[in-house]
Amino acid sequence: MSKPAILTVDDDPMVSAAISRDLRRHYGGDYRIVRATSGAEALAVLTKLALRNQPVALIASDQRMPEMTGIEMLEQARAQAPGSNYLLLTAYADTDVAIRAINDIGIDYYLLKPWDPPEEKLYPVIDDLLDDWRRANPEHTSDVRVVGHRWSDRSYETKTFLARNHVPYRWYDIERDAEAQRLSDLAQATAADLPLVLVPDGETLRSPSTLDLAGALGLSTKAQQRLYDVCIVGGGPAGLAAAVYAASEGLSTVIVEREGPGGQAGQSAAIENYLGFPKGLTGSDLTQRAVAQVSRFGAEMVLARDVVGLETRGPVHAVLFADSSDIEARALIVATGVSYRRLEATGLDELTGRGAYYGTSASAASQCEGDDVYVVGAANSAGQAALNLAGFAKRVVLVVRGATLADTMSRYLVERITSAANIDVCFRSEVVACRGDGHLEALTLADRDSGEQEEVPSSWLFIFIGASPRTDWLGPQVIRDDKGFVVTGQDLQSPAHAPRWPLPRSPYALETSVPGVFAAGDVRLDSMKRVASAVGEGAMSVYLVHRYLATI
Repeated sequence: MSKPAILTVDDDPMVSAAISRDLRRHYGGDYRIVRATSGAEALAVLTKLALRNQPVALIASDQRMPEMTGIEMLEQARAQAPGSNYLLLTAYADTDVAIRAINDIGIDYYLLKPWDPPEEKLYPVIDDLLDDWRRANPEHTSDVRVVGHRWSDRSYETKTFLARNHVPYRWYDIERDAEAQRLSDLAQATAADLPLVLVPDGETLRSPSTLDLAGALGLSTKAQQRLYDVCIVGGGPAGLAAAVYAASEGLSTVIVEREGPGGQAGQSAAIENYLGFPKGLTGSDLTQRAVAQVSRFGAEMVLARDVVGLETRGPVHAVLFADSSDIEARALIVATGVSYRRLEATGLDELTGRGAYYGTSASAASQCEGDDVYVVGAANSAGQAALNLAGFAKRVVLVVRGATLADTMSRYLVERITSAANIDVCFRSEVVACRGDGHLEALTLADRDSGEQEEVPSSWLFIFIGASPRTDWLGPQVIRDDKGFVVTGQDLQSPAHAPRWPLPRSPYALETSVPGVFAAGDVRLDSMKRVASAVGEGAMSVYLVHRYLATI
């Protein structure tokens, strides 16, 4: 938490320096002392502090200042610092004015100048005012604040990035919250500036990219070394496990993650079949534990960077970024996981991020309170999302193409969905169209057997279908199947692929068609698509990296 501020305002430089000195000497350990030499400068300072969510405990202003008096400034300061206490420093001749200001604009106290000695005339007054402020503000926090529109795709992306990187934030809807409008007015923001991201001790960010946002939050976006023993692309369970084992075994290690650690598993509201957690745990909890381990063992994590290419440069491999920078490593582990396959429905693309979403985070469920929500999918991720959303939504409808859940979803999830009073399952159905003006308002459902269609009102659609691996950046040198999954190990010895393997030895179990490049987790062909198996493959890949490094 940032120190609360005490702002002094006086147009006389010597007086301003003197009161700031006295306050800093007595209160500097607990408060940040800020000074301004005019009313206009003071208001500008207060605006900056408000946008940074830095609390202002006290404003002490001289009355007689040119252009704007102390009373005029304090009256305007209500907009920027409504919870502050106000102290007016005035001459004996202005006593009547000060008393009227107490009645008219609610200043808390006036103090006659001079205040020497401060131990007798200044500090006792300010002590009382600060005690009052502390009692009124017992738990003031300085979290990141986001001001935006709930149907904005950019706002959704920003909130998702913050949640996935475990950055606490407070959300203000520009249409619903008076505080959102106040902050927007202070920042003189236009619609194009939303979302605003207000960062403590930082400049106001206007519709920032994830890279800009990560930089402003102090997250690492650049590698610290030029060459590593191993570079891991992807920060899901497989990538995090690989980083823990690699770093703990003495390999210089870096993870590159384009969004936030955890992958799809990190967004899960509940993982109930992971070994060692009989009550289950959230994906966020699992991710936080893993990230702490990664940090403890000294692996680096580079966030908000999207890898666009791969080059082999003699004995090293380089992952390439869009800005022409790169990271080189002697071995590479591809753990980029999968994203949800696109749903073919008329009108969906225009409404994605505006009521229609691919996947969801556990924290997003509260936005759906009291509404009807539709979830498309029949695997575990869809089931977990439906149960999480059902804790807030009036009704959750699970739209399933097949005739049963038993073939694609774990039994414990099927039983819980079946017994949930506010979850309905539409079998042999699909979403074929979406409609809305600016945000999702209605869906068209089609019966796969009869072809009959029905439009239903809803502002929420969450899609969990199929798996599309993130492998285009690997280029033609890394063999993949027709869906993009990476071919590894023994599968490379088939007649179709064997001619492209360049070494006399056989490929290691998780090795790709490029020696020294390994694949682990969901991105790999025929992987199990389970958190535990991804963690296991991440650990196994490091064992194979050691074997590979011993040969070069």
